[in-house]
Amino acid sequence: MKRALFDILQTKLATRIPMALVTDLTSGRQALRDRDGTVGDLDLSTSDMEMIDEAIRTNRSGMNEIEASGNARRLFVRTFNPPLRLLIVGAVHIAQALAPIATVAGYEVTIIDPRRAWATTERFPGTPLILDWPDKALARLEPDHRSAIAVLSHDPKLDDAALAVALRSEAFYIGALGSRKSHNARLERLTEAGFDQKDLTRIHAPIGLDLGGRAPSEIAVSVIAEMTQALYRRDTNTMET
Repeated sequence: MKRALFDILQTKLATRIPMALVTDLTSGRQALRDRDGTVGDLDLSTSDMEMIDEAIRTNRSGMNEIEASGNARRLFVRTFNPPLRLLIVGAVHIAQALAPIATVAGYEVTIIDPRRAWATTERFPGTPLILDWPDKALARLEPDHRSAIAVLSHDPKLDDAALAVALRSEAFYIGALGSRKSHNARLERLTEAGFDQKDLTRIHAPIGLDLGGRAPSEIAVSVIAEMTQALYRRDTNTMET
């Protein structure tokens, strides 16, 4: 890789920008592609770029053979995506089970809760804790398309504040704990706050796939399952690359 491309790659990785390095294995020419466009000495067609954008969206690297003017060329696409993050609002029992499961699943987990009696290192060993109101904490963390947000506090003062920020973010998953009745009341409050139906349909509530479990650990498994489903079933237009 040329030094100029390497420097661009390192800069964008530091700011959690997803991208792909594309190499023509015949000519050795390379290009970097991200949401801002393409740089490098490798010319890419519209179909090339569509293929690369899909590889970024699905976080898949590999070989692709492209037909161009009757000739096939071999492009190797190496994707670079920021790590998956799970931002949990509410240091409750379900969060205690969800945090380690999500870590095993490859997520960087952060617990957000201003209630110091709940958000303790004894209850969440090894997990970063932010003892602040969720709207302020989430605004600092800037959830992106590789971020999931699980709102678990079951306290409207915390939940509504968190959801207001989450709905304005690119988070690929937003889930909220609560019964259908409490969620309907939540939707009314968010509607009054200015969110429309398209915004509100992003919220998965009651949180998690309906696996039938009721214990905190079982609910945690259902949340991870729903997050995984959302990650891989996103519509392609959610990825602006």
